[in-house]
Amino acid sequence: MSSAQHPYLLNELSLRPYESRDEDAAVALWLRTWQAAYPQLDFVARLDWWRRRWQSEIAPAAEIVIAQAGGTMIGFVTVDPHTLYLDQIVVAPDYWGSRVGVALLAEAKRISPRGLDLDVNTDNARAIRFYTREGFVISGAGVNPVSGRPVHRMSWRP
Repeated sequence: MSSAQHPYLLNELSLRPYESRDEDAAVALWLRTWQAAYPQLDFVARLDWWRRRWQSEIAPAAEIVIAQAGGTMIGFVTVDPHTLYLDQIVVAPDYWGSRVGVALLAEAKRISPRGLDLDVNTDNARAIRFYTREGFVISGAGVNPVSGRPVHRMSWRP
């Protein structure tokens, strides 16, 4: 849906720091979003792995910003400003095409003003278009260690 279908987004979208009480909602949003992006993959089977990774790797090292509208989490971004790595930018499928992703990415750039690096599946054309439009370039190639899918390394530098 576009921001025109969510007119309150311009007025009620808020960004705030992650709190530990947000974990369940963030993990559930990750699952719903990735399942919508890749319905042929079983992300429910990966849920325990993801929660362990969230608790042991992402939450302790990254700065996490939550996007909310109407008091409901509709997205988040995780950034490690020391490594410049943006691990996750997640936007609820109902808000794809709205300004939520742009707002979260702007926050990521504020958190890591020296630059950002991320990996994106090479078959995720929507995400690649988004990052390219926001100033990222393809700077390398690799393979996702979990899925085995090819990825582009994308980078943004000010």
